[in-house]
Amino acid sequence: MLARRSAAMIEALAAVAPGRPLREGLDRILQASMGALIVVGDGPDVLAICSGGFLLDAEFTPQRLSELAKMDGAIILAPDASRIARANVHLVPNPNVPTTETGTRHRTAERVARSIDVPVISVSEDMSVIAVYRTDLKHPLEPIPRLVNRANQALQTLERYKNRLDTVSGALSALEVEDLVTLRDVVTVLQRAEMVRRIAEEIDGYIVELGSDGRLVLLQLEELLAGVEDDRRHVIKDYFQDQPDWRLDQALEALSDLTTEDLLDLKSVASVLNLPAEQELDVGMQPRGYRLLAKIPRLPDAVIERLTSRFGSLQKIMRASVDDFDDVEGVGSVRARAIKEGLSRLAETSILDRYS
Repeated sequence: MLARRSAAMIEALAAVAPGRPLREGLDRILQASMGALIVVGDGPDVLAICSGGFLLDAEFTPQRLSELAKMDGAIILAPDASRIARANVHLVPNPNVPTTETGTRHRTAERVARSIDVPVISVSEDMSVIAVYRTDLKHPLEPIPRLVNRANQALQTLERYKNRLDTVSGALSALEVEDLVTLRDVVTVLQRAEMVRRIAEEIDGYIVELGSDGRLVLLQLEELLAGVEDDRRHVIKDYFQDQPDWRLDQALEALSDLTTEDLLDLKSVASVLNLPAEQELDVGMQPRGYRLLAKIPRLPDAVIERLTSRFGSLQKIMRASVDDFDDVEGVGSVRARAIKEGLSRLAETSILDRYS
């Protein structure tokens, strides 16, 4: 998956996405049934392995790139691919750098990418394939229709997982109101939220590769993901055991770092909350109230922090009066009534949704 690739590779793929001048030049080379070896970067490390060729230093255009590809040597571009620095260059990377490729052009591309942290692009004349190399990674560019199909399939999968997340998230809200939450309920929501996030990451990768052709996919992704990341963070804030050596960001990172196998194990997911190791999944839990308070419109994060600090748990917040809320710094009488009414509506809606 592209989501698991390095940020450097994602940056390289964005530079060759549809709609970018470099991609147009590469497509021209393919259409002309030619091959090419292109290095995106002209720093000292790159120039040190260049032999022969000629200095060009001309503005990049797709037409110039395809014309220069008629020569056998490599083409050296500026780091932002705005200029063509050199052409018809013979690259001499360290021959001791290991490579799994067989063709001369591809072996050179892989060795250069492993030796120097720059994107290297090879265009195969025989296979009509464009491959991007960056560090130890190789990514062949796929045809746009195939990428669109994959992105649409991933969106359908994401929609199913999001519906399931909405179901368990709604159930958790009702259980929080009724003070019936167990650790199992909490980690089930976290598990589903993390699954949704990972599918979204994969779709993000397709969007990078699709470039200007990925706008509709991006809009659908943003619509499906609305509120998911905030809800994931609030669930952890409500239930994790905060200690000097275990903060919220560390818990979120630990959840993201779980392997696929661990993510399917609820006890492994529960470990990110920093609870006692012997904690059973059916033990009762008390939310602090971040998640439900965040659902009240126009309630600032600073006020939510003060409320949770003052009352300590969601149940105490639910039982608090308008005057109790008014006593909290930064709330005021108008907002106090809005909080009380908002919590009442959320409680009623959550319970009705659960039992309807």
